[in-house]
Order: sequence, then structure tokens, then C-alpha cells
Amino acid sequence: MDNSDAPATDLAPATDLDEILDVVDEHDRVLRTAPRSEVYRDGLIHRCVFVLVRDPRGRIFTHRRSPAKTFAPNAYDCFVGGVVGTGESYADAAVREAEEELGVSGVRTRPLFRFRYSDGDRYSWWSDVHEAEWDGPVSPQTSEVGWYDWLTEDELTDRLATWEFVPDGREAWRRYLELRATG
Repeated sequence: MDNSDAPATDLAPATDLDEILDVVDEHDRVLRTAPRSEVYRDGLIHRCVFVLVRDPRGRIFTHRRSPAKTFAPNAYDCFVGGVVGTGESYADAAVREAEEELGVSGVRTRPLFRFRYSDGDRYSWWSDVHEAEWDGPVSPQTSEVGWYDWLTEDELTDRLATWEFVPDGREAWRRYLELRATG
């Protein structure tokens, strides 16, 4: 089929900002759907997943986000993850995001806790935190990950004090340590 007469917008590839998300309330109940661009522009509450990935030695996959990211470009994170698509479960999104960002298949995640992140100004989302172990090579998406390494908890603690980390990842890590300390 020849699309030479079609408007340019019909030929343009979909972007992350075109992705349709569930807009939720302060109790994580779905209110409606909206494109990610509207969700970000209007500061609407939506859903995200965070996956803490460890290797068999207990080291944590840590990465620097690509400069193309809308939220916190070039910042570091000790979680992989992202938004939950419309109608997608947190569990399915956790597996999808971990596999996409690590460039692998067969990840199994375990849910840990959920909290509502807010920067107090523009962004707010429900954050479902999971963990996973991965024993094998990774091939992170260059559109998502600019650099990565497997860090020990001590190394991560040192980097958290000196590197710019995403604020929601910092909060998830703080809550993770708190949960672990209280059992």
C-alpha cells in the first residue's frame, strides 16, 4: 500500500508519550485513561512499577537513565521499571519492564510493597515495588539505559551519597531498607 498521500502524522512512529495510561485517584482506583503526555503535563496520578534486580552474589543492577527520558534524564537508579499500561496488572508490568530494560526474557518478580510517590509539585504515581534475581548476561535498551553495573549494597550506598539518583528511586530504596529492617 502506498502511503505517500497520507499526512505525516499518520506515518510518524508512536512515542512513549502516546502510550495510554490509567489515571487513578489517591486510593489507586482507576478514574479514566489518558495519553502519557497528558498525564505528565497535567500531573495526573498514574501507576508505575519498580524492580530491584540482584544477581546471585547479591549485587544490585544500577544504571544511568538515558538523556532522552522525560523524567529525570541522566539520573541514576537502582530499580528498573516504568509506567503500568492501561488494564495491565502491576505484576505483568514489573516483568515486562524488567525484561525490556535488561534486554532478557524469563524474569520472575516478587512484589514487596506499594506506596504513592509525589514530588510535591508536578509528579505523582502509585509505585509498586518488586524484586527479582537474574543470573545471566543482560543487554539493556540503549533508549532507556546509558550506563550500568552490578553494585554491592555498600557501593550503592556510596553512590547514593555522591551521584544524582532519581527521586522516586531514592524513596523506594529508603522504604525497601526500612521494610527489610523491620521484617
